[in-house]
Amino acid sequence: MKWKQTIPALTLAGLLGLSGCSAMLERSWQVVTPHPEHPVTADDADTLRAETYQDLVNDVLYFVKQGIESGSIRLVNYTRDVEADLNNACLEVAKDAPLGAYAVDYIEHDSTRVVEYYEARIRIGYRRTPEQIKSIKNVTGSGAIRQVLQDKLGRFAPEAVLQVAYFAEDEAYIASLIRQTYYDTPAAALGMPDYTVTLYPADAGQERIVEILLTYPEPTEELRTKSQELLQAAGALLPSFQEEEGDAAARAVVRLLRQKVRVGTGPTAYDALIGGEADSEGMALAFQLLCQTAGLDSQVVQGTLDGMSRFWNVFAIAPGRYAHVDPSAGDAVLLSDASMTALGYVWDQNTVPNCI
Repeated sequence: MKWKQTIPALTLAGLLGLSGCSAMLERSWQVVTPHPEHPVTADDADTLRAETYQDLVNDVLYFVKQGIESGSIRLVNYTRDVEADLNNACLEVAKDAPLGAYAVDYIEHDSTRVVEYYEARIRIGYRRTPEQIKSIKNVTGSGAIRQVLQDKLGRFAPEAVLQVAYFAEDEAYIASLIRQTYYDTPAAALGMPDYTVTLYPADAGQERIVEILLTYPEPTEELRTKSQELLQAAGALLPSFQEEEGDAAARAVVRLLRQKVRVGTGPTAYDALIGGEADSEGMALAFQLLCQTAGLDSQVVQGTLDGMSRFWNVFAIAPGRYAHVDPSAGDAVLLSDASMTALGYVWDQNTVPNCI
């Protein structure tokens, strides 16, 4: 006797009421269950073995992780409702498991009763290529996410897909990390890319797959050429200030920028160091690049000055000691938070170190 069921991923929610065991699917995917990389096989090396419902889920998820389109599962000593559990396991993998929600288009299954066991055949259709599945980066924490983003932005890559453990944030949080990483990568900050962020599964979960699609303002090869030119220009300027330390180094970099760059238009370090003219954003990125070239610690700050958008830097004078530096302004070098506020600067003080 045989049963057959098709589970399209886009219509999974509507099928939940069709099974008497659908109550188990109403729980949130809140606890990450360890899934074995190599589930137990049956006597046939090409067939996986399951004795419990969780074994069944693990086996189907294993097929997805490996990009397998067709596989067999042997249900041995299985005392539950095989058809209902197959349906629920496929739903759970395709809808609630992060990888399934990201990669699976549909799952079909049928089962055959043999004398002492059931033989289940699983067929999976994918929305992603095997290369996309294998390229997913497993990360934990914002620091690891930013490292991956820095690599992608630095190479002008069009896509980043991360499997993030213990994830309790949303798309807006990932967008903020993209913007922060852009300013932390000044040699590749040649125009903020357009980006879309999608989470899988969409509704909730402590483990999620984060898909980030990036569209850059110019062709990739042109951006890579500009980035190399910019790095060479920064390297050529390094001897002018590389012997300086602490506040003297910050003053030397600001002095160099003001000698070489006119304050005007241009939001990138390329505009500043190659074009010779930049706005506050371009000047702050140029300052950031020169500091990175010399091994100095700083970060770009975005805020306002007298109600107008403004960019500047926070510079590490010494370990644990910071000061504001605005390369575009003659009187804003190595200032405290209080001094900057008195001059009319406003910024999110939770995102940068205190400057006392």
